[in-house]
Amino acid sequence: METTKIALFRGKEIRKILDTGEWWFSVLDVVSVLTDSSNPRDYWYKMKIRVQTDDGVELSTFCRQLKLESADGKMYETDCANTEGIFRIIQSIIYAVLTNFPAHPPQTTLLAGSPHSEQR
Repeated sequence: METTKIALFRGKEIRKILDTGEWWFSVLDVVSVLTDSSNPRDYWYKMKIRVQTDDGVELSTFCRQLKLESADGKMYETDCANTEGIFRIIQSIIYAVLTNFPAHPPQTTLLAGSPHSEQR
């Protein structure tokens, strides 16, 4: 039975490995796909600090260091998370994106004569 695979999401690879009967996904690959960050390792590092500071949650507790093949063909220990952990990490990424949006959308001009335009 094959224990490592490459999953594709939005045309990008997400490495995964079967460990003790459970699939574990490369956190850096997921961060790269979801954030389009030019440096997913730095993004992941800073995100762990921010979530720890803001929420008191240590994201590393959702991770295990597992050996995955890198682009150079060598095996390196990599932060990996199971499905539950990946969902928690994705939740943190989405929260970070949403909290960076303005609280109120910019004012828009309503069309004259629309039911929402002011009557004068």
